[in-house]
Formats: sequence, structure tokens, C-alpha cells
Amino acid sequence: MSRTDMRGGPRLTIYADLDALGHAAADLFVRMSLQAQADHEQFRVALSGGSTPRTLHTLLAAAPYRERVNWSHIEFFWGDERTVPPDDPESNYRMARETLLDRVPVRPEGIHPMPTQLGDPAATAAHYSDELRAAFALGEDDLPRFDLIFLGMGPDGHTASLFPHTAALRATDKLVVANAVPRLQTFRITLTASVINHAAAVAFLVSGADKAPALAAVLEGAHAPDEYPAQLIAPTDGDLYWLIDRAAATQLTQHG
Repeated sequence: MSRTDMRGGPRLTIYADLDALGHAAADLFVRMSLQAQADHEQFRVALSGGSTPRTLHTLLAAAPYRERVNWSHIEFFWGDERTVPPDDPESNYRMARETLLDRVPVRPEGIHPMPTQLGDPAATAAHYSDELRAAFALGEDDLPRFDLIFLGMGPDGHTASLFPHTAALRATDKLVVANAVPRLQTFRITLTASVINHAAAVAFLVSGADKAPALAAVLEGAHAPDEYPAQLIAPTDGDLYWLIDRAAATQLTQHG
């Protein structure tokens, strides 16, 4: 494992493999949940989809992590979602439910999936914006302050459902948007970069050699967020963690 703490910037740690990365992410979840609950009773976390979060969820649902968490004071949200029914195999919510939420004593009212059962992407985004406003007791111009947001990153540099050259990258006055992704011929529902950057902590979980070129471009390349949307993520008053495995780090030159 190697680590780089950049003053005023992200905390980047390289792990030997996905298993080690998953344990580090589980440790972060436990530590931040206990801290948030001590500070203001509830821990509000936004989950991500993908294979790397699946590893995290599986660890959290089993000993010893399961017993270290106060599940009754956690509220779960999602950073993005596919426009599929909640029981669809492609649903980020379904993945989290099967790998984590059904296996721990979380309160049902503490689970806030994106309501894709509405069928209409714009309606889903509007409804989830309203749910965030209610859950966080927001004023008209307020942003929700998540305690922790987990993010992945695709081989194209996208994160959440902020895809290259899509309209959501410029949605600075919204909480949640329905983002048209022409390359995938679909819409995705996503938190905006403004919401993500307002979190107390954001943690990227990135694994696999297929992510290596984009990771190097995001962390060491020119600033080009239209091409690499993960570069948009820079918390305004919070911590940014990059937890990556050795395979994803192979093209980095400044961290080793």
C-alpha cells in the first residue's frame, strides 16, 4: 500500500488489490458513520453502483464490520441510478439491497432509493430532489450536506452518471437531474457535481486495469472536465479520498 496526502487536495491511497481496497473503504464507512453519529446523530451516505462497491457492501454486511456499525442511525441515498425498475438486475438500488441492506438492521425509513418506478426520468429526478429537500430540511437555495458520498469512475472518466459531454455537467442550479447519455441511448438519474462537492467527504473507489488510462488523465492530465467528468469533483469544504488498486494505478507517474 502506498499513500499520498496532498496538502489542500485529495488523499490518494494505492492498495494491492480489490480486496484490500474494499477493506479500506469499509474502514472509512465505519469511521465516518461513528463520527457523524457523534456529531449530529445521523449518518447520511450516498452509495454507488458497480463491482467495486459490491465488494464494500459484502464486507459491511459481515463480521467484523456489521457489529461495528450503528445501523439504526444511518440514512442511505444513491448518487445515481439507471432508468430501470427497482427490481431490475441493472438497478443500483437492487444491488445494494441484495448485498447490504437486506443483511443489516437498517430502518426501512432510512432507505431513500431513486423512484425509478415512476417511469419518467424527469419526474424521477424532480421527486428525488424533493426527497432530498425533505430529508435534509433544506431551504430553497440550500444544498444537502452528505456525510459521505461513494463514487466510482468508468473507463471513460465518468462518475456517478456525469458522462462526458452531457448536459448534467453544466447543471449547477439543480440537486438531481435526468441526464441524457446518447452513447448509451438512455437517460440516467444523477446527483449534480454541486451536490457532490458540498459533501463532508467524497470517496472514489477505483479498481481494474481498464480504468488506468482515465485515472491517469483525471489525476495527472490537463483539466478537461467535459472529457473527464471525474475532474469536476473537488469538495468545497470537505475531504476527497481516492482509494485505488494497483491495477488501476499502473499509468500514474506521480504516486507510487
